[in-house]
Amino acid sequence: MPRAGNHRMLTNLPLLDEVLSHHAAQLGRDFEAYRNHAYRVANFCWSLAGLNGLADDHEALRTISLAAAFHDLGIWTDDTFDYLAPSQRLAREWISSHGGDKFAGEVGVMICQHHKITPYRGSEGGLVEMFRRADWADVSKGLVAPGLSRELRREVFDEFPDSGFHKRLLMLSYRRFLNHPLNPLPMLKL
Repeated sequence: MPRAGNHRMLTNLPLLDEVLSHHAAQLGRDFEAYRNHAYRVANFCWSLAGLNGLADDHEALRTISLAAAFHDLGIWTDDTFDYLAPSQRLAREWISSHGGDKFAGEVGVMICQHHKITPYRGSEGGLVEMFRRADWADVSKGLVAPGLSRELRREVFDEFPDSGFHKRLLMLSYRRFLNHPLNPLPMLKL
């Protein structure tokens, strides 16, 4: 789990890896890129949770692991760039089949709100906003990263390299724009 050092880096999240291994065939050549993205988001969220007093909570770590594993997975499982609902469905089905129903609500909201442009102000739990900020930190390659030190961002990107993830996002965005020019980024929310 956490690694010693200046930051308690998460380098081994068995739950996240179990979910991704189950979907390895669907992720195909993007497996490593998506896994690294999920680990970067989990680490950024974990760090933000630590700043808010939640970092020692095993349930918070489980929730972060599940949200990180599933949050973009619908891109690959349902072959769509309108992937929030498919990703939520996958998470809900997996959580239900593994007896973790108490996590389903917050994980679902974390997935649904992770591309919200403005801060999340709902009542579903403190991890929703932290997860949103963590994903923006990764998608922006650390340029939009309030609350995350430059040192942490560098360590996390060094530990979990891009492996073509951002290039893949650009390719998928371009393909979506060509097919749906009036709705190129359906996952974004105000």
